[in-house]
Amino acid sequence: MSARLNTAQPYALGLFRIVVGLLFAVHGAASLFGVLGGAMGTNGGTISAGTWPGWYAAVIQLVCGSLALLGLGTRGAALLASGSMAFAYFDIHQKHALWPIQNGGELAVLFCWSFLLLVFTGSGAFGLDRLLARRTAGTEQRTPERATVAA
Repeated sequence: MSARLNTAQPYALGLFRIVVGLLFAVHGAASLFGVLGGAMGTNGGTISAGTWPGWYAAVIQLVCGSLALLGLGTRGAALLASGSMAFAYFDIHQKHALWPIQNGGELAVLFCWSFLLLVFTGSGAFGLDRLLARRTAGTEQRTPERATVAA
């Protein structure tokens, strides 16, 4: 059974990346454009442009979530997204209480660790990273490998 699950791992990872990226991007779009209920605490409104840290966090959420969703530059986007969520937890949530369940920081913690996982695993299946890597590998001219001469 383990071997069978191992063969499905890239596909499960790809679906995980797509779902997490979509949720993150939608969270940013809600804050920036007021869609899907808008930013939290604004009654369907948006975050004012340039306000620290909310507006910048929303831009990171939209851009990095979209890149993760597409599987394009996944590791870099995931690193930035993970760091922004760690900042959100420690700067915004933790000063209210220690545990995420007490301070409302569950989403920040889940997004932080989810994106940190993607930093180390990459995009998995269905990502544009893999498609572009295959295309560039096919167009490069292969040079014969030379054996190293041992002295």
